[in-house]
Amino acid sequence: MPSFNRIILVGNLTRDPELRYTQSNKSVAKFCIAVNNPRNREQAPMFIDVIAWDRLGEVCKEHLKKGSAVLVEGRLQIRPYEDRDGVKRKAVEVVIENMQMLDRKANGSSDQGHRDDASQDSNGSEAGQTSGGFEDDEIPF
Repeated sequence: MPSFNRIILVGNLTRDPELRYTQSNKSVAKFCIAVNNPRNREQAPMFIDVIAWDRLGEVCKEHLKKGSAVLVEGRLQIRPYEDRDGVKRKAVEVVIENMQMLDRKANGSSDQGHRDDASQDSNGSEAGQTSGGFEDDEIPF
């Protein structure tokens, strides 16, 4: 049976995006968004880690700031890692392929959306199944 891994979130950045580079000089941005439950406003927001690779990551770093409203679309990723004490843990992240800035500009028009075209191969399917096609030890976070 086929499976499908797609997630769309709307929220606000909790901090400015952090841009780093892998050993193979690929850019990767990481940031966190706070997502509220519209059906239960008393419930605490969820804080979701977001990863953006290549040019999309650079665009996020250039245009997004703490507090920015954003819509992100991508896939859910759960990757294992060891903390400093050697304890095995799991990181839950959304690796995005599309990003839409929702804040209004001073002239009243909304910002344009951005897509990570590098995440697709020549057949239009997603390239790689983990970390945007990169090995876990290459992720600089």
